[in-house]
Amino acid sequence: MAEPHHSINHTLAEDAQAFALGTTICSLGLLILTNLGLITGQTAGLAVLLSYLTGMKFGVLFFLVNIPFYILAYMRMGTRFTIKTFIAVALLSVIADQLPNFVKFSEIDPLVGTLIMAGVTGLGLMVLFRHGASLGGIGVLALYLQDKTGFRAGHTQLIFDACLFTVAFFVLPLPMVLYSLLGAVIVNLIIATNHRKDRYVAL
Repeated sequence: MAEPHHSINHTLAEDAQAFALGTTICSLGLLILTNLGLITGQTAGLAVLLSYLTGMKFGVLFFLVNIPFYILAYMRMGTRFTIKTFIAVALLSVIADQLPNFVKFSEIDPLVGTLIMAGVTGLGLMVLFRHGASLGGIGVLALYLQDKTGFRAGHTQLIFDACLFTVAFFVLPLPMVLYSLLGAVIVNLIIATNHRKDRYVAL
């Protein structure tokens, strides 16, 4: 039987180090992902795909595509969550664009790179989730629609990712799309296994 869980209010210093750590780890995952020419799901995947198509930097696109979702985040999750998410998205946007200036890969095996990318991305997201933040986007929309219409949040996310990867099939080489799918599945499994209300809840 699961032990009772308790909400944890983190200090400002604890949140600050968690945001710095979580966004940096996620940025490392994105660096590996883009070096391999892969994509991922949700708004991060949309921003990556748009960066491939337009040549614009990922960070700029990621920040822009998240803007419409802050209103929904405020309506669904409240002021605190919205502010934390805005900070996390802004940090990731900056770090992801700057990290390639300091870290470079000469060669990455696609399968091993996919596994490492998925692992570090999942860990980075866990750090942010446990400090009451997210990287915005479709997850917020999914929760909002679930509240308003009863349409399950997981289905909204699945539909969005299905559309995203369908477009990717026409843009990226087939092996890269398959590796991308594998990476997205692993990230979701890491979160589903470790981010559970009966094990850890934090604000």
